[in-house]
Amino acid sequence: MNSTVIAEPELPISPEAIASNVSLVLGEITNTATAINEDQLAAVSSLLGRADRIFVAGAGRSGLVLRMAAMRLMHLGLNVHVAGDATTPAIREGDLLLVASGSGTTSGVVKAAETADKAQARIAAFTANPGSPLANLADAVVVVPAQQKTDHGSGVSRQYSGSLFEQVLFVATEALFQSLWDTADVPAEQLWLRHANLE
Repeated sequence: MNSTVIAEPELPISPEAIASNVSLVLGEITNTATAINEDQLAAVSSLLGRADRIFVAGAGRSGLVLRMAAMRLMHLGLNVHVAGDATTPAIREGDLLLVASGSGTTSGVVKAAETADKAQARIAAFTANPGSPLANLADAVVVVPAQQKTDHGSGVSRQYSGSLFEQVLFVATEALFQSLWDTADVPAEQLWLRHANLE
């Protein structure tokens, strides 16, 4: 079996190198997040506000970001479930499935959307691929103009394997939470009462 040997970096890495990469990451996030169509995000916020229950589904790092979004939506008092958890109920009409996949082809995420579609639930999708199977199933699509995980030579990002998509997904879901909270007129102290106390 062949293995790639990565040369150990000369340590310590200089503060200038770290600062340069902080600027790189922040710049890419800013440029990509500001390129998202706000009308698309507003359509998702409308679906969130009208849903009986909200389900989130994503794989890998995108799934972790959606778990963070689920927590924030729960803090708002919304009824939120994470697909795959043992206590997650069946999705049904009146519910919303919030999904994310850079490629829009992640098999488990597309399967979740197909199940939601058959149950006549609404679907909101974040993807970098507006022509993907996931986007085609969705009632609302937010296109994140980032490279896909295997798109290593596109020049869209200097970061590795989908990092930009996942970073901007976090920013976008935080912006959705903040916008919903702005309309709720509920103090942070009241939201905090819903925070987990069995940690």
